[in-house]
Amino acid sequence: MRISLLILLLAAACSGSQGMSFRSSRGECCSKEKLYPRKIPEFRIQGYLYTAPSCTHRAVLVKVLRGSVCVDPAQRWFQEYLRKQKKPNSTST
Repeated sequence: MRISLLILLLAAACSGSQGMSFRSSRGECCSKEKLYPRKIPEFRIQGYLYTAPSCTHRAVLVKVLRGSVCVDPAQRWFQEYLRKQKKPNSTST
């Protein structure tokens, strides 16, 4: 019973909304060489986290299914992604 409850709590903690930032216990930085050069499709993005201010290069760690990739936050596609995430869902009734 305890194990089932633990698994349920872990699953709830790991699940999150698309576009929400994720937390990292380690302060990871990105070098210019690590920046992913292409657009990442929105449906692949599970979350994002800005790198720490102490990092040499400003970047965003974008969480995807198999880990995370470094992205330049000034890239147009990422800015458009952020705008879409901030828009409230409009429903017509």
